[in-house]
Amino acid sequence: MLEFVHEEFSDEERRLLAPYVTNLDGPVFALANLSETVKGALFARYSRSPKSLRRLFLDEFAEPAERSAGAAEAAVGERHAEELYGRIFFEYGDDSVAQLGGVHLACEQASQLLGRVLERGRLAAYLEQSTRYVPYDDRPAGRWRFRTPSELEDTALAAPYRAALDRAFETYARWLGPLQAFFRERFPRQAEDSDFVYRMTIRAKACDTLRGLLPAATVSNVGIFATGQSYEHLLLRMRAHPLREVREYGDLMLVELRKVIPAFLRRVDLEGRGMAWSRYLEERRKATAERAETFLADVPDPPRPLVTLTDFDPDGELKVTAACLYEETHLPDDVLLERVRALSAGERGAILSAAVGTRENRRHRPGRAFERTGYRFEVLCDYGAFRDLQRHRPLTIQWQELTPRHGYETPPEVDEAGARAEWDGVMAECADLSTRIREAGLGPAAQYPVPMAHRIRFVMQMNAREAMHLIELRSSPQGHPAYRSVAHELHRMIGEVAGHRGIAAAMRHVDRSAVDLERLAAERRTDERRRARRAGTAGSSP
Repeated sequence: MLEFVHEEFSDEERRLLAPYVTNLDGPVFALANLSETVKGALFARYSRSPKSLRRLFLDEFAEPAERSAGAAEAAVGERHAEELYGRIFFEYGDDSVAQLGGVHLACEQASQLLGRVLERGRLAAYLEQSTRYVPYDDRPAGRWRFRTPSELEDTALAAPYRAALDRAFETYARWLGPLQAFFRERFPRQAEDSDFVYRMTIRAKACDTLRGLLPAATVSNVGIFATGQSYEHLLLRMRAHPLREVREYGDLMLVELRKVIPAFLRRVDLEGRGMAWSRYLEERRKATAERAETFLADVPDPPRPLVTLTDFDPDGELKVTAACLYEETHLPDDVLLERVRALSAGERGAILSAAVGTRENRRHRPGRAFERTGYRFEVLCDYGAFRDLQRHRPLTIQWQELTPRHGYETPPEVDEAGARAEWDGVMAECADLSTRIREAGLGPAAQYPVPMAHRIRFVMQMNAREAMHLIELRSSPQGHPAYRSVAHELHRMIGEVAGHRGIAAAMRHVDRSAVDLERLAAERRTDERRRARRAGTAGSSP
């Protein structure tokens, strides 16, 4: 039985503690009913005190004035927490305490461009309204769901912008029904599928096919859960961003976040602190853009395939193999590498095979030894697929502005259903509008009217472990065809171009099967779980 020192509390202390901890006696417990500021400050103080967390709370946070009857639970220790944060941030500069409190924040009606900024930070969790499950054929308050950027207001381009985007959405809405009928005829319902499963699968297929018509101005809702430190860094970047929408949302977010974690965000708009940091980011971006214009203006832009492997380590697989042995020996790192280099291919393969294991599903991944090598890929795919790939935040990703210059993708079903002429018409009108906005000197705002079918250029740099996760996840049968193609190419290049065949072989759950209705299997599984839950609920009824 686990042994631990039992801490004694008086009856009064136990009464005071009970609302705020999940356990009064054991060594493991959670905090409850406290503000994020108090929880963060309590943990910050915890790191510099010999006291237990419960004793620390009683001695320093449950202040006598706040123990009185009628005091709001969330107010317990608030003043002390604010003072502690002020002292640590400004006297000691200990930023890490801002990692100790988090907030769920909703950012609604955000354009796709803003969404990419919101979701760029690595240390946060995000959920975004899906263009796969949510049809964009409704008109809240009589308007299609797109944003007119502030940069265009009061300009001669505002009216043609709204007219062009209205036509894009009208085309999307007009084809949503016929395309579902097209898919129902091509893929009749199977007897084992419920009407609900079939309808959801067909609708998802139609939404997947038509989403390329939606412009980058299309709005969606983004949910974020992040720490105070992550929010601070996000807001500093947003305040330096060239798009007004991003800067304006940053101001709105700061107001709301200060209602729940004010102490974490004191520095964001202080001169000499956050203001100076944001100016540094803006000046750095502008200076780099100027150098790019100076030195690269005459460099030709050659055509590129879907995926290009631009950099890798030829010895990467040797290094991964050596790293697999590291934790199981007492030998130095460089000695292991030289020993592995001297082994035969079969012997190295045996080591890799042991380190990878049986991998019954894609969530069974080998350890950090696979982080010993990496790959840098350049991708030129449609913006819709980029949105999904951009969410893999542990890797290094950089992207260029969205522009019509790289052309666009057209799903074969658009041709087959007879929608190609209207599809091309939307692409041409929006591309022309984007060019006009850029020629008017409005720069980054020219991205808003560009439809998601247009290609965007970006690089992804990742270690082999992250590559395994991304490739296996994004090649799964329920995935969108656009990013499945990217995943397949990433996998092929690791094995054939980099020559890391053992690493590629370790990715055993890469799915290359041909899929007609991408969401069908997933919807069937969901329906099975739904039925099982209902059966369980019915069985438990008296």
